Amino acid sequence: MVVKSSTRIFVPWLIGVGLAFMLSGFAAAADTIRLGVAGAHSGDLASYGLPTKRAAELVVKEYNAKGGVLGKKVEILAEDDVCKPEVATNTATKLVSGGVHVVLGHICSGATKTALGIYKDAGIVTMSSSATNPDLTQSGRYPNFFRTIASDDAQARLDAGFAMDVLKVKKIAVLHDKGDYGKGLAEFARSFIEASRKAKVVLFEGITPGAVDYSAVVNKIKQSGAEAVIYGGYHPEASSIVIQMRKKRMNTYFISDDGVKDDTFIKVAGKAAEGVYASGPKDTTKNPLAIAAIAAHKKTYNADPGAFFLNGYAAAQALLAAIQKAKSTKYAAVAKALRTYPVDTPLGKIKFDKNGDAIGVGFSMYQVKNGVYVEVPVAAAPAPKKKR
Repeated sequence: MVVKSSTRIFVPWLIGVGLAFMLSGFAAAADTIRLGVAGAHSGDLASYGLPTKRAAELVVKEYNAKGGVLGKKVEILAEDDVCKPEVATNTATKLVSGGVHVVLGHICSGATKTALGIYKDAGIVTMSSSATNPDLTQSGRYPNFFRTIASDDAQARLDAGFAMDVLKVKKIAVLHDKGDYGKGLAEFARSFIEASRKAKVVLFEGITPGAVDYSAVVNKIKQSGAEAVIYGGYHPEASSIVIQMRKKRMNTYFISDDGVKDDTFIKVAGKAAEGVYASGPKDTTKNPLAIAAIAAHKKTYNADPGAFFLNGYAAAQALLAAIQKAKSTKYAAVAKALRTYPVDTPLGKIKFDKNGDAIGVGFSMYQVKNGVYVEVPVAAAPAPKKKR
């Protein structure tokens, strides 16, 4: 009886405290513009996620120094998804619960796809600096999604065209890591090669991410007679495959994607990285805004920025500029502003098409020379006709 009596007294008090806490949270959200930043901030792929997080921090600092957005201070809510789809769901839920108005992220295509439905249901515009899977914009399932990087069909066309038209190879092995990003790029590369009839795909195979030994697939590459490998995936597996290929004294060309166009690949692969090709975002480092952004990074973090930094910087600018132009944080208004008003960024002046892709961005080809990636001339393969 005593317990029941104390419970009746305690519960209303608890509800009152909870309500007060919630109201204080809503009040805080009303006084700030909340920018969610989601991506790999730890783990093997942190070298992709941290540059975008730092880009957001620099852009927010710049905006706040000028009075914020809509007269409100911009606040960052950052969540780590480790680039894993099973974690990204929880990451997105946390950001939505935290009252974010827009989201910069995620980094990896698989994690992005998993999280997008949550943001869509919550009416939140989401923009990635690096999620390149074509389905994210071209399927029409995610009208809330935008990105400041071109899609993998363009990247795969570049990789395949480079192999056939520049390296002049006739036999190509196409590998992937079975993920949304890697497998999607590999399938596009295979379709471009087969449609061109300039070369033959002599091996198409998925590998298991995180494996210690890739000697079986390396032997298959050797036995297939492939003159080049096109790999869709990320740097941890690519470095292992390249190291094992070079140990077997295989001089087969190795061509990969922006998941490998990262200094971490070079550090891990060491001497085996020399000569490796990888496509990545166009070099815009001579753009005055890019020069300023890179200088700000060096001053603040005492280091050169990593992969997708400029794409992340442009995404943060675009999101906050859209809120300012829309004079609102509501989904429809922000999305319309992104498609209507161009914004000056380190990538150039950009705005977004009806699908959410940034107009004017693209890929270049790079090669590791003397321990650094250097841009090289390319000749892209013509796009095959779409099947009807």
